[in-house]
Formats: sequence, structure tokens, C-alpha cells
Amino acid sequence: MKEIVLLKYGELALKGTNRATFESILMKNIRRRLAPVGAFTVTKAQSTITVTPMTDDIDMDEAYLRLSRVFGIAAISRSAVVEKSFDAMRAGADYLDDALASVKTFKVNAKRSDKTFPMGSPEICTELGHYLLERHPHLRVDVHNPDLVVWAEVRDRAAYLHAGQQMGAGGMPIGSAGKAALLLSGGIDSPVAGYMMAKRGLEIIAVHFASPPYTSERALLKVKMLCQKMSAYTGRVRLLVVPFTELQQEIGEKCPEEYFTIVMRRLMMEMASHLGEKYGCGALITGESLGQVASQTMQAIACTDQSATLPVFRPVIGMDKEEIVTIARKIDTFETSILPYEDCCTVFTPRHPRTRPQLEWVIEAESGLDRARLIEAAVAGTEAVWIDETTELTI
Repeated sequence: MKEIVLLKYGELALKGTNRATFESILMKNIRRRLAPVGAFTVTKAQSTITVTPMTDDIDMDEAYLRLSRVFGIAAISRSAVVEKSFDAMRAGADYLDDALASVKTFKVNAKRSDKTFPMGSPEICTELGHYLLERHPHLRVDVHNPDLVVWAEVRDRAAYLHAGQQMGAGGMPIGSAGKAALLLSGGIDSPVAGYMMAKRGLEIIAVHFASPPYTSERALLKVKMLCQKMSAYTGRVRLLVVPFTELQQEIGEKCPEEYFTIVMRRLMMEMASHLGEKYGCGALITGESLGQVASQTMQAIACTDQSATLPVFRPVIGMDKEEIVTIARKIDTFETSILPYEDCCTVFTPRHPRTRPQLEWVIEAESGLDRARLIEAAVAGTEAVWIDETTELTI
């Protein structure tokens, strides 16, 4: 018996005349995400995508896991595919044995998209339910609160049997909303911010500021590991590593200590804007949460925004730490984020940072810097590397 995966659209189904464009992007994303697993045919009809393995040796558990992380898919189910006849459905019902063996109650739902099929949906439910009761005498039918819902779907090309569907990753297909640059520090918040904006259809490039010897090779490896974790959802990530040592040293020498962090953040925003524009981004993304640290007050955020030339998205701005951690655990970045390696935001930390800075004070504080030269040198020295789930990461 052939096993396939059925994928249902989410809000994509609500699109109008441009729906085909979104569908095309989603299909490409699915094929790209499955490529390391093996060869599949991917077809769409009636707001459902059918993923069929082309060989019998494909790891369907791995394929299912990868598909469950593709944005743009609202629901996902593994299904047996059989010919469009009730006899074939009954013969294929052994596919449901494992699922039915572990429950006490069930019901059957049927969907008959092919209106030429001789049985109506109620008749399919009744007849298949009777057959399953005979096959599994321990079961009883509960149409109101069953332990398991068995689905029989009769579509254009075949009939499908499955034991219900799970929620997909939701959101919109990666790339359907354009591209944005994520400021990735190595902490808990920024990978979550990247995940959340990727879910809205943005392709993510990551910008990391490295300050060797104040930050170590292990700290950079940690950032690459986070990119790899994110890539399970975002697809491969282009990581831009910006040399930040000279800028931080200049800030330390020429700026008042209480403004170190806010000046540093303004330089980061300006450099990320330059790099974002170079790589075709329409926005910046940060993991800032209002009031979490001194640089994330309203006044400080207003000062940093002034140096950005691209719109700044802050998807976790209204979330508390526990909410952010919950998502970090879900996307498997949390344990990597808490590895005890320093990042450039934790070096040159002022003892008493200014929490309510005024823009004119900050501009005066950074007036001794040769901003243009420092930024031009750092942008020119930026190194780029692609990272995905298969990238071998070493120091």
C-alpha cells in the first residue's frame, strides 16, 4: 500500500487573483525542504497538496517532520492512497490498525470531492464504520467525543484513508512577503523573532556582529548553530558576520560610558541597513522586548530607530520572557541560546546605562566617532556564509 502526505492550505486559500503566485512559492519550498530526504512528486488540487514518495525506501518519518515545519501549511496528515472504490477502501483499512488499536472509541468522517463517486459521504461513513467495528471488536462508536476520527477522502485521482490530521506550521510561504535582515546576537530572543517573521512569509538573512578577541570562536559557532536550528523552519540562512571590534574599541575610547550600549545599537542598525539594502531586504528584524534591558526602553528604541534606514520589525516587543522562552523551546533554539558564550552586546557593558536617552544627547555622545569610516570598513569586511540543516559546523 502506498503512503503519501496530504497538506492543507491555511490563509493561503483566502488569497484572490494572486493565489497562484503564493501556491507556486509554497510548492517550491516543499520540494526544496524534501530534497535531502529523496525524490517526491508534489501536486496540488482543491486547496490540498499531495506529496508522494517516488521510491519505497524513503524515510517518511523524516519527510513528515520536515513538512510539518513548512510555513503556509495549516494541516498535515499521513494517508494511505487506494483506488476509488469502497472495496479498495475496505482492503486498505489495515493502514489504520495501529491507530485504532490504541483507542476505545472512534467515528468516521468522509469527504467526497469527486461527485461521481457512487456512494455519498453518510453512506461511506456508515459502511466503513461497520467494517472497522468488525475488524476491531474492542471499539465502539462515539460521534460526539471520539478518541480517534478516521477520515475517508474521495478526490479526483484516488481515495485516501487517514487517522486525522495535525496542525501544520501555519503562516505564509517563505519568500512570499519578501526578505528581511535579522540582527542575530546569540541570545534567546532574536532567533524567536526570526522564526515569527519567517512565519509571515519573510525570507531571513542573519546579521551577526563579532568582536574578537572579546568574543570567541565558540561564540560565533553558537550563532551558526542557531542559524542551523532556525533553518528547519526558515530554509537555508545566509549569515553575515560583521567585524565589530574596532567600532567597540572606538566607542569605549571616545564615548561617555553611560551611552556605550545605545551608540553601539545605533551603529548596528545603520550597518544592518547597509547590508540589508545590499542583499535586497526591505526591513530589519530585532528581538527587542520593551523594557527587558536598558537599550529596550521606548526612548532608547526611538534613538536606535533614527539610525536605521529600513523599517524595523520587532515581533516580540510585547511578549514577556516566559512567552519568548516557550517559543524558543518549541523551535529548539533555547538550549543553544543559553550556552555560556559571550556576544558583543555583553562586552563593554556600561555600569550605569542611560535608560531614557534623548536623541540630541546620543548624537553629542557619538560625535567623536568617525562613523562613516568605521561603518564602511566593517561593511566591507563582512563575511557571508550559507547555513542549512546539513551544514557541517566546526570551529
